Amino acid sequence: QPQRGSQVKVASIQMVSGTSAPANLDQAASLLEQAAQAGAELAVLPEYFCLMGQQDSDKLALAEALGDGPMQRFLADTARALGLWLVAGTLPIAVPGESRVFNTSLVYGPDGVVKARYDKIHLFRFDNGQEHYDEAVLLAPGRTPAWFDLASKDGHTWRVGLSICYDLRFPELYRAYATAGANLLLVPSAFTYTTGEQHWEVLLRARAIENLSYVLASAQGGLHENGRRTWGHSMVVNPWGAVLARLDSGAGVVLAELDPAQLGAWRSQLPALQHRVL
Repeated sequence: QPQRGSQVKVASIQMVSGTSAPANLDQAASLLEQAAQAGAELAVLPEYFCLMGQQDSDKLALAEALGDGPMQRFLADTARALGLWLVAGTLPIAVPGESRVFNTSLVYGPDGVVKARYDKIHLFRFDNGQEHYDEAVLLAPGRTPAWFDLASKDGHTWRVGLSICYDLRFPELYRAYATAGANLLLVPSAFTYTTGEQHWEVLLRARAIENLSYVLASAQGGLHENGRRTWGHSMVVNPWGAVLARLDSGAGVVLAELDPAQLGAWRSQLPALQHRVL
């Protein structure tokens, strides 16, 4: 059993990815090194960390088959070199027999081996007359929730639920994770400035409160080379809904400590997860 006061340090990585994949990987490597030097055991990159292209279709040229490719080798090598649990925001993974790709989050253990894969289930579509997005044109939807178990150095095991960006609007996914025993929920994202300004923080805090779980959200945050503006505000939220740390805009590392004893106390004081009826 973890001792009161034992904690695990986690890092949310915020980026402003551009149109050059090699430059983005260099930026990611630098930020991950900062996280490791600060003592983080888990670091989470944002959605599309590897590329924010001039056109959405640019990501197709970067698509890799699951298990091999320059980006996957970079991630495996970086996780191993830094001794980190590394959640690789998203990268384009080829769909066999199709021209579309999965928007995939891969989890690497400190040994550099893939421990979990999650393909984004809910695909974003938005059109306000000025901005237009439709991810289903190029992306194939995932079908299956995914989680992994992270044994931290303090002796506590965290069950970690995976999600991506637009998934945040679908609370049933996170409730499924809570039912499966998750106590940390990850949300790598590239929220638009328009929707993020109004909805990002309230949704993150709601997912934390209703599932009595920590939430770590790593975002794209700034004006990109392609003209797109993302909301940023990467943050870590505790199970009581308080924001522990955040970065409003620009590239950087958001660090926070998760306390298993405090998590247990909140779940004991307010056993809402045991009171579910539907």
